[in-house]
Amino acid sequence: MIALYATLAALLLTALAEWLHVRRCRRVARLAFGPSGQPREWTRFVPWMRVAAVGALAWGLATLLQIGPRSVRSDLLPEGGFRHLVLALDVSPSMQLQDAGLGAKQTRAQRATEIMTSLLQRIATDQVRISIVAFYTDAKPVVVDTYDMEVVKNALNDLPLDLAFDVGKTALLQGIRQAGELAKPWQPDSTTLVVVSDGDTIPDSGMPELPRSIHRALIIGVGDSRTGRFIDGHQSRQDVSTLRQLAGRLRGNYFDANEKHIPSDRLKMLSQALPLRDSRERGRRELALVAVGLGSLILAGLPVALAFAGCAWQAGSDSKRTIMKSRPAPNSAFAENPKNEEKLTYA
Repeated sequence: MIALYATLAALLLTALAEWLHVRRCRRVARLAFGPSGQPREWTRFVPWMRVAAVGALAWGLATLLQIGPRSVRSDLLPEGGFRHLVLALDVSPSMQLQDAGLGAKQTRAQRATEIMTSLLQRIATDQVRISIVAFYTDAKPVVVDTYDMEVVKNALNDLPLDLAFDVGKTALLQGIRQAGELAKPWQPDSTTLVVVSDGDTIPDSGMPELPRSIHRALIIGVGDSRTGRFIDGHQSRQDVSTLRQLAGRLRGNYFDANEKHIPSDRLKMLSQALPLRDSRERGRRELALVAVGLGSLILAGLPVALAFAGCAWQAGSDSKRTIMKSRPAPNSAFAENPKNEEKLTYA
Protein backbone atom coordinates (compact mmCIF):
# COMPACT_ATOMS: atom_id res chain seq x y z
CA MET A 1 0.00 0.00 0.00
CA ILE A 2 2.92 2.35 0.63
CA ALA A 3 3.96 2.09 -3.02
CA LEU A 4 0.39 2.84 -4.14
CA TYR A 5 0.07 5.90 -1.90
CA ALA A 6 3.46 7.22 -3.01
CA THR A 7 2.48 6.76 -6.66
CA LEU A 8 -0.85 8.55 -6.24
CA ALA A 9 0.83 11.46 -4.44
CA ALA A 10 3.46 11.76 -7.16
CA LEU A 11 0.78 11.66 -9.89
CA LEU A 12 -1.33 14.39 -8.25
CA LEU A 13 1.62 16.71 -7.62
CA THR A 14 2.99 16.23 -11.13
CA ALA A 15 -0.44 16.79 -12.70
CA LEU A 16 -0.85 20.01 -10.72
CA ALA A 17 2.60 21.19 -11.76
CA GLU A 18 1.90 20.41 -15.42
CA TRP A 19 -1.43 22.31 -15.29
CA LEU A 20 0.31 25.39 -13.90
CA HIS A 21 3.06 25.04 -16.50
CA VAL A 22 0.53 24.89 -19.37
CA ARG A 23 -1.22 28.05 -18.10
CA ARG A 24 2.04 29.97 -17.99
CA CYS A 25 3.07 28.76 -21.44
CA ARG A 26 -0.17 30.11 -22.92
CA ARG A 27 0.66 33.60 -21.67
CA VAL A 28 4.02 33.66 -23.45
CA ALA A 29 3.05 31.47 -26.41
CA ARG A 30 4.22 33.91 -29.13
CA LEU A 31 7.45 34.60 -27.31
CA ALA A 32 8.18 30.90 -26.86
CA PHE A 33 6.79 29.44 -30.12
CA GLY A 34 7.06 32.32 -32.58
CA PRO A 35 4.41 34.29 -34.46
CA SER A 36 2.01 31.34 -34.67
CA GLY A 37 2.08 30.82 -30.92
CA GLN A 38 1.72 27.06 -31.40
CA PRO A 39 4.22 24.23 -30.77
CA ARG A 40 4.28 21.00 -32.77
CA GLU A 41 1.31 18.67 -32.49
CA TRP A 42 3.10 15.90 -30.63
CA THR A 43 3.89 18.18 -27.69
CA ARG A 44 0.26 17.97 -26.58
CA PHE A 45 1.06 14.56 -25.14
CA VAL A 46 4.13 15.76 -23.22
CA PRO A 47 2.26 16.63 -19.97
CA TRP A 48 0.60 13.21 -19.91
CA MET A 49 3.89 11.49 -20.69
CA ARG A 50 5.65 13.34 -17.90
CA VAL A 51 2.91 12.53 -15.38
CA ALA A 52 3.00 8.85 -16.37
CA ALA A 53 6.80 8.76 -16.18
CA VAL A 54 6.87 10.29 -12.70
CA GLY A 55 4.18 7.84 -11.54
CA ALA A 56 6.10 4.86 -12.93
CA LEU A 57 9.33 6.08 -11.35
CA ALA A 58 7.68 6.65 -7.96
CA TRP A 59 6.01 3.21 -7.98
CA GLY A 60 9.18 1.44 -9.06
CA LEU A 61 11.38 3.08 -6.43
CA ALA A 62 8.84 2.57 -3.64
CA THR A 63 8.41 -1.09 -4.62
CA LEU A 64 12.16 -1.72 -4.68
CA LEU A 65 12.45 -0.02 -1.29
CA GLN A 66 9.79 -2.33 0.15
CA ILE A 67 11.28 -5.51 -1.33
CA GLY A 68 14.79 -4.65 -0.17
CA PRO A 69 18.10 -5.97 -1.46
CA ARG A 70 18.39 -9.71 -1.94
CA SER A 71 21.66 -9.90 -0.07
CA VAL A 72 19.94 -9.28 3.27
CA ARG A 73 17.01 -11.63 2.71
CA SER A 74 17.55 -14.85 4.65
CA ASP A 75 14.35 -16.44 3.37
CA LEU A 76 15.37 -16.54 -0.29
CA LEU A 77 16.16 -19.89 -1.88
CA PRO A 78 18.79 -20.58 -4.55
CA GLU A 79 17.54 -21.64 -7.96
CA GLY A 80 16.88 -25.38 -7.74
CA GLY A 81 16.89 -25.36 -3.93
CA PHE A 82 19.70 -25.68 -1.41
CA ARG A 83 22.65 -27.93 -2.15
CA HIS A 84 23.71 -30.42 0.48
CA LEU A 85 27.09 -31.61 1.72
CA VAL A 86 27.28 -34.82 3.73
CA LEU A 87 30.57 -35.47 5.55
CA ALA A 88 31.06 -39.13 6.50
CA LEU A 89 33.88 -38.97 9.05
CA ASP A 90 35.90 -41.91 10.32
CA VAL A 91 36.29 -41.65 14.12
CA SER A 92 37.88 -45.06 14.75
CA PRO A 93 40.95 -45.36 17.05
CA SER A 94 43.25 -45.67 14.00
CA MET A 95 42.44 -42.03 13.21
CA GLN A 96 44.36 -41.05 16.38
CA LEU A 97 47.65 -42.37 15.00
CA GLN A 98 50.22 -39.65 14.34
CA ASP A 99 51.48 -40.07 10.78
CA ALA A 100 49.59 -37.38 8.81
CA GLY A 101 50.46 -33.99 7.42
CA LEU A 102 53.85 -32.64 6.39
CA GLY A 103 56.51 -34.32 8.50
CA ALA A 104 53.95 -36.72 10.02
CA LYS A 105 53.36 -34.28 12.89
CA GLN A 106 49.55 -34.56 12.95
CA THR A 107 47.17 -37.31 13.84
CA ARG A 108 44.90 -38.56 11.10
CA ALA A 109 41.91 -37.03 12.88
CA GLN A 110 43.63 -33.63 13.06
CA ARG A 111 44.49 -33.82 9.38
CA ALA A 112 40.89 -34.73 8.55
CA THR A 113 39.65 -31.72 10.54
CA GLU A 114 42.12 -29.44 8.74
CA ILE A 115 41.00 -30.76 5.35
CA MET A 116 37.31 -30.32 6.18
CA THR A 117 37.87 -26.79 7.51
CA SER A 118 39.67 -25.84 4.30
CA LEU A 119 36.80 -27.33 2.29
CA LEU A 120 34.18 -25.35 4.21
CA GLN A 121 36.08 -22.11 3.64
CA ARG A 122 35.85 -22.52 -0.14
CA ILE A 123 32.18 -23.33 -0.63
CA ALA A 124 29.11 -21.09 -0.78
CA THR A 125 28.08 -21.75 2.81
CA ASP A 126 24.97 -19.55 2.54
CA GLN A 127 23.58 -21.85 -0.16
CA VAL A 128 24.80 -25.22 1.17
CA ARG A 129 23.34 -27.24 4.03
CA ILE A 130 25.86 -29.43 5.85
CA SER A 131 25.41 -32.79 7.58
CA ILE A 132 27.98 -34.89 9.44
CA VAL A 133 27.82 -38.65 9.89
CA ALA A 134 30.37 -40.24 12.24
CA PHE A 135 31.16 -43.93 11.83
CA TYR A 136 33.18 -46.49 13.73
CA THR A 137 31.54 -49.82 14.60
CA ASP A 138 28.26 -48.23 13.55
CA ALA A 139 27.20 -44.90 12.05
CA LYS A 140 25.39 -42.02 13.73
CA PRO A 141 24.28 -38.63 12.35
CA VAL A 142 25.92 -35.84 14.37
CA VAL A 143 24.74 -32.74 12.48
CA VAL A 144 21.82 -32.78 10.08
CA ASP A 145 21.27 -30.16 7.38
CA THR A 146 22.63 -27.08 9.14
CA TYR A 147 23.98 -23.77 7.90
CA ASP A 148 25.64 -22.81 11.20
CA MET A 149 29.39 -23.11 10.63
CA GLU A 150 30.12 -22.89 14.36
CA VAL A 151 28.12 -26.04 14.99
CA VAL A 152 30.00 -27.84 12.21
CA LYS A 153 33.42 -26.68 13.47
CA ASN A 154 32.56 -27.74 17.01
CA ALA A 155 31.59 -31.22 15.79
CA LEU A 156 34.82 -31.53 13.82
CA ASN A 157 37.19 -30.22 16.49
CA ASP A 158 35.95 -30.71 20.03
CA LEU A 159 33.54 -33.65 20.25
CA PRO A 160 35.00 -37.07 21.23
CA LEU A 161 32.76 -38.87 18.77
CA ASP A 162 34.47 -42.25 19.17
CA LEU A 163 33.01 -42.56 22.70
CA ALA A 164 29.53 -42.94 21.20
CA PHE A 165 30.40 -46.35 19.72
CA ASP A 166 31.31 -49.78 20.99
CA VAL A 167 34.81 -51.12 20.46
CA GLY A 168 35.32 -53.18 17.31
CA LYS A 169 36.13 -53.08 13.63
CA THR A 170 35.50 -49.99 11.52
CA ALA A 171 32.21 -50.18 9.59
CA LEU A 172 32.94 -47.71 6.80
CA LEU A 173 30.16 -49.03 4.57
CA GLN A 174 27.71 -48.48 7.41
CA GLY A 175 28.73 -44.81 7.40
CA ILE A 176 28.05 -44.59 3.67
CA ARG A 177 24.70 -46.33 4.14
CA GLN A 178 23.70 -43.89 6.89
CA ALA A 179 24.72 -40.93 4.68
CA GLY A 180 22.56 -42.32 1.87
CA GLU A 181 19.57 -42.67 4.17
CA LEU A 182 20.07 -39.11 5.32
CA ALA A 183 20.19 -37.77 1.75
CA LYS A 184 17.37 -39.89 0.32
CA PRO A 185 14.52 -37.30 0.75
CA TRP A 186 16.48 -34.49 -0.87
CA GLN A 187 16.19 -33.36 -4.48
CA PRO A 188 17.98 -35.38 -7.18
CA ASP A 189 21.62 -34.42 -7.85
CA SER A 190 21.67 -31.90 -5.00
CA THR A 191 24.09 -33.64 -2.62
CA THR A 192 27.84 -34.15 -2.48
CA LEU A 193 29.09 -37.01 -0.32
CA VAL A 194 32.59 -36.64 1.19
CA VAL A 195 34.05 -39.66 2.98
CA VAL A 196 37.17 -39.08 5.10
CA SER A 197 38.98 -42.18 6.28
CA ASP A 198 42.31 -43.98 6.41
CA GLY A 199 40.80 -46.93 4.58
CA ASP A 200 41.59 -49.46 7.30
CA THR A 201 39.44 -52.66 7.32
CA ILE A 202 37.04 -52.01 4.42
CA PRO A 203 35.05 -55.13 3.48
CA ASP A 204 34.94 -56.40 -0.08
CA SER A 205 31.15 -56.69 -0.30
CA GLY A 206 28.02 -55.02 1.00
CA MET A 207 28.39 -51.71 -0.85
CA PRO A 208 25.14 -49.73 -0.35
CA GLU A 209 23.38 -48.17 -3.33
CA LEU A 210 23.46 -44.38 -3.23
CA PRO A 211 20.17 -42.50 -3.68
CA ARG A 212 19.50 -40.22 -6.65
CA SER A 213 20.00 -37.16 -4.47
CA ILE A 214 23.78 -37.82 -4.25
CA HIS A 215 25.34 -36.29 -7.33
CA ARG A 216 28.97 -36.97 -6.51
CA ALA A 217 31.07 -38.92 -4.04
CA LEU A 218 34.55 -37.80 -3.00
CA ILE A 219 36.75 -40.20 -1.05
CA ILE A 220 39.47 -38.46 0.98
CA GLY A 221 42.37 -40.48 2.32
CA VAL A 222 44.48 -39.43 5.34
CA GLY A 223 47.49 -41.05 6.95
CA ASP A 224 50.82 -42.27 5.61
CA SER A 225 50.35 -44.73 2.77
CA ARG A 226 53.90 -46.14 2.98
CA THR A 227 54.83 -46.57 6.64
CA GLY A 228 52.27 -48.12 8.96
CA ARG A 229 51.58 -47.75 12.67
CA PHE A 230 50.86 -50.75 14.89
CA ILE A 231 47.35 -50.88 16.37
CA ASP A 232 44.94 -53.68 17.32
CA GLY A 233 47.36 -56.42 16.28
CA HIS A 234 48.07 -55.13 12.75
CA GLN A 235 49.94 -52.44 10.85
CA SER A 236 47.57 -49.57 10.04
CA ARG A 237 48.28 -47.29 7.09
CA GLN A 238 46.25 -45.41 4.53
CA ASP A 239 45.02 -48.13 2.19
CA VAL A 240 45.21 -46.26 -1.11
CA SER A 241 44.18 -49.19 -3.29
CA THR A 242 41.10 -49.94 -1.17
CA LEU A 243 40.03 -46.30 -1.04
CA ARG A 244 40.51 -45.96 -4.79
CA GLN A 245 38.43 -49.09 -5.30
CA LEU A 246 35.77 -47.67 -2.99
CA ALA A 247 35.63 -44.47 -5.09
CA GLY A 248 35.18 -46.56 -8.22
CA ARG A 249 32.36 -48.56 -6.65
CA LEU A 250 30.63 -45.31 -5.68
CA ARG A 251 31.27 -43.78 -9.14
CA GLY A 252 33.22 -41.01 -7.41
CA ASN A 253 36.79 -39.74 -7.09
CA TYR A 254 39.61 -40.52 -4.69
CA PHE A 255 42.11 -37.95 -3.43
CA ASP A 256 45.09 -38.44 -1.13
CA ALA A 257 44.89 -35.49 1.26
CA ASN A 258 47.62 -36.59 3.63
CA GLU A 259 49.91 -33.74 2.52
CA LYS A 260 47.82 -31.70 0.07
CA HIS A 261 44.44 -30.00 0.26
CA ILE A 262 41.51 -30.86 -1.96
CA PRO A 263 41.81 -29.05 -5.34
CA SER A 264 39.23 -26.33 -5.89
CA ASP A 265 38.00 -27.87 -9.15
CA ARG A 266 36.73 -30.86 -7.14
CA LEU A 267 34.49 -28.44 -5.20
CA LYS A 268 33.06 -26.61 -8.21
CA MET A 269 29.47 -27.69 -7.54
CA LEU A 270 29.59 -26.44 -3.94
CA SER A 271 31.57 -23.24 -4.51
CA GLN A 272 29.42 -21.68 -7.24
CA ALA A 273 26.78 -19.24 -6.01
CA LEU A 274 23.38 -19.76 -7.64
CA PRO A 275 20.82 -17.02 -8.41
CA LEU A 276 18.32 -16.49 -5.61
CA ARG A 277 14.65 -17.26 -6.08
CA ASP A 278 11.92 -15.29 -4.33
CA SER A 279 8.59 -17.03 -4.86
CA ARG A 280 6.63 -14.32 -3.02
CA GLU A 281 8.00 -11.46 -5.12
CA ARG A 282 8.36 -13.29 -8.44
CA GLY A 283 8.07 -10.77 -11.29
CA ARG A 284 7.38 -7.78 -9.06
CA ARG A 285 11.03 -6.82 -8.74
CA GLU A 286 11.59 -7.08 -12.49
CA LEU A 287 8.47 -4.99 -13.20
CA ALA A 288 9.66 -2.33 -10.74
CA LEU A 289 13.07 -2.21 -12.44
CA VAL A 290 11.41 -1.79 -15.84
CA ALA A 291 9.19 1.01 -14.48
CA VAL A 292 12.20 2.84 -13.01
CA GLY A 293 14.14 2.48 -16.25
CA LEU A 294 11.32 3.69 -18.52
CA GLY A 295 10.32 6.53 -16.21
CA SER A 296 13.90 7.78 -15.96
CA LEU A 297 14.40 7.47 -19.72
CA ILE A 298 11.26 9.49 -20.50
CA LEU A 299 12.01 12.23 -17.97
CA ALA A 300 15.58 12.56 -19.25
CA GLY A 301 14.65 12.45 -22.92
CA LEU A 302 11.72 14.86 -22.98
CA PRO A 303 13.76 18.08 -22.47
CA VAL A 304 16.10 17.09 -25.30
CA ALA A 305 13.22 16.22 -27.62
CA LEU A 306 11.41 19.49 -26.85
CA ALA A 307 14.57 21.52 -27.43
CA PHE A 308 15.22 20.04 -30.89
CA ALA A 309 11.70 19.27 -32.14
CA GLY A 310 9.31 21.14 -29.87
CA CYS A 311 8.31 23.83 -32.37
CA ALA A 312 8.96 24.79 -35.99
CA TRP A 313 10.11 28.32 -35.12
CA GLN A 314 13.75 28.80 -34.19
CA ALA A 315 14.49 32.19 -32.68
CA GLY A 316 18.11 32.40 -33.77
CA SER A 317 17.63 31.48 -37.45
CA ASP A 318 14.46 33.57 -37.93
CA SER A 319 16.09 36.70 -36.49
CA LYS A 320 18.98 36.28 -38.89
CA ARG A 321 16.58 36.00 -41.81
CA THR A 322 14.78 39.20 -40.69
CA ILE A 323 18.05 41.15 -40.52
CA MET A 324 19.15 39.91 -43.95
CA LYS A 325 15.81 40.91 -45.49
CA SER A 326 16.02 44.42 -43.98
CA ARG A 327 19.45 45.06 -45.54
CA PRO A 328 19.44 46.70 -49.06
CA ALA A 329 20.60 44.82 -52.13
CA PRO A 330 24.28 45.18 -53.13
CA ASN A 331 23.46 47.07 -56.37
CA SER A 332 21.29 49.69 -54.68
CA ALA A 333 22.25 53.31 -54.43
CA PHE A 334 22.62 53.00 -50.70
CA ALA A 335 25.17 50.22 -51.10
CA GLU A 336 27.15 52.18 -53.73
CA ASN A 337 27.21 55.32 -51.64
CA PRO A 338 26.93 54.64 -47.96
CA LYS A 339 27.09 58.34 -47.30
CA ASN A 340 23.53 58.63 -48.66
CA GLU A 341 22.44 57.15 -45.33
CA GLU A 342 22.98 60.49 -43.69
CA LYS A 343 21.20 62.35 -46.49
CA LEU A 344 18.23 60.05 -46.35
CA THR A 345 18.07 60.41 -42.65
CA TYR A 346 17.87 64.19 -42.67
CA ALA A 347 15.98 64.62 -45.92
